[in-house]
Formats: sequence, structure tokens, C-alpha cells
Amino acid sequence: MAVLVTGGAGYIGSATVDLLRKRGEDVVVVDNFSYGHRDALDPAVPFYQGDIGDAELIARVAREHTLEACVHFAAFIAVGESVEQPKMYFENNVAQGIRLLGALLEAGCRRFVFSSTCATYGQPQRIPIDEEHPQLPANPYAWTKYFIERVLENYDAAYGLKSVPLRYFNASGATQKCGEHHNPETHLIPNILMAAAGQRPFVSVYGDQYPTPDGTAVRDYIHIADLGQAHILALDHLRRGGQSESVNLGNGKGYTVLEVIETTRKITGRQIDVRMEPPRPGDASHLVADSRKAKRLLGWEPQYPDLTSIIESAWTWYLAHPEGYER
Repeated sequence: MAVLVTGGAGYIGSATVDLLRKRGEDVVVVDNFSYGHRDALDPAVPFYQGDIGDAELIARVAREHTLEACVHFAAFIAVGESVEQPKMYFENNVAQGIRLLGALLEAGCRRFVFSSTCATYGQPQRIPIDEEHPQLPANPYAWTKYFIERVLENYDAAYGLKSVPLRYFNASGATQKCGEHHNPETHLIPNILMAAAGQRPFVSVYGDQYPTPDGTAVRDYIHIADLGQAHILALDHLRRGGQSESVNLGNGKGYTVLEVIETTRKITGRQIDVRMEPPRPGDASHLVADSRKAKRLLGWEPQYPDLTSIIESAWTWYLAHPEGYER
């Protein structure tokens, strides 16, 4: 019996695959390399290149590996791009996601761990954000994750497909083997590291008039190893016969953009220039998780709860892979 990991060659997916294999799990990966990298995976991992919405491909994987669960990462993730090209996002994240679920049901697979996002909450009405906070997505990317969560609720009621959507806050950091390499790169920490390394002239900071200590937006950063461990614990929850649950993943502490930049200066010892830009439409001033449910339900405890350890891990990986996974 195997665990299918979609998007397993991506940033968080590859780290999770590595953790699953270290505990002796039988893992199989499907990825079309929209964001993933073959070099992020151990060559020994069974791998199928293709789209998650290819029902024949998923059926073939199920025949050859007997799937007992799926951990689903594969998705387009850039908020700005989703606003510019919503059709692409709904077709890829929603339509293909639904076809994946149909193929899994046909194969008899009834356990599903879903990579969701805190963006489904939209503009926060209270901080920290718990799972009972109203969900009102503010962009097409967030709506795609919200729609799949609703599909999962209905598939549980109708077909007994048990699921755990994990709503993460800001994925960050690196393991020894797995780091962040997107093109283009839209996440804050890798952009700061590139500025520290001289690969870009400055870091853009979007907005400095928010109601925060220094006027820049506050975010909750969570290490990819902690995210990977949470997916494994969610899988164990379902294997024990646990019911479908939605769970937040974050450290519960927020840092401003300027705090992240200053921390990176101290870690790298490098000059990092900043350019202030107008705030982006829809950006919230604060996004901080209430993750008590993850601890209570899954027994999850972050091993990288502080910003310094997260950035240090990312910088170590960056120095070893200045061009990312490019050879």
C-alpha cells in the first residue's frame, strides 16, 4: 500500500516525501514540473510525470502501487497571477483537483490530506485566526482552495472520503535536501536572500502604513519541515479512523516585513537594500495563526518556532544551491 504525493517534486511536497520515506512509508509521486524539480526527489522514489487531472494516469498509478492515501500539494500558487489569469487557476486547481478525487474514488482510496491555505479566510476579522473564522477568499487562488475544501465536505458525506485540509500560513525555510526555487520568485524570504547575495539590487516592501509596529505587514512563518510533519500526523489521524477536519498550521507569532529583513541582515552579515512600494490590493495587515487545534488533534509541535532558525536554514540551503536546482 502506497501514499500518493501529488506535487511531490515541489517545495513543500519534496520535503514531505523525504520525511515519509524516512519513516519507512511506501511513496509514489505525480508531478508535471509546473513548479517542481526532478532533482528535489531521490532517484529511488517512484515517479510519474503528468497532470493530476489525467484520470488514466492516476488509475495506472493506483494499479501499480495500490494507493491507500493521497497527500495533495499540486497547484498553481501565485496570488497575483491568479488575479491576472483566473481561468488558468480554476482549470488547474479546481477542475483537475476534482478529476483527481474522482480517480482516487474509483481506485478505492478514501484518505486525503489537502494542502490548503490561510488565504481562504480573506481579510481577518480577528487575530490570531482560528478554524472557526469566517472564510471569504479575496483572490482567485484562495477561491480555488476554498472550492476544493467544499468538494471534500460533500465527498465525505456522499462517498466516505475522509480528508484533512491543512491551512498553512507562510511556508518558509529549508531542509538539508529541499529548498525554495520558484521562477519567478514571489515569496519574501528567498527574495531577501537573493538581495543579500547580490542577485537582485533590492527587496520590494509593499506598504509601510499598516497599523503595525513599523508600518509593514505582519506574517506568521512556518518551516517546511514542520509543515511536512503535520501532513504525516494528519495522515496518521485518518488512518486511526479520524473524522474529516480542517486545521491551521502556523507558529502563532507574527513578524513584520522589516523585522524579517533585519533578521536576515544579522544572519547573513550582508547589506540588504529596501525599496518601498505601494501596498498591494487585498493584502491584510496581520495574518497570524491560532494553531491550537493542530496541537490538540494531531499532536503537532513545531520544531522551528522562531524566525531566526527558519531564515538560517533557508540561507544555508541557498549558499549550497545559489542557482536553486539548476545544474
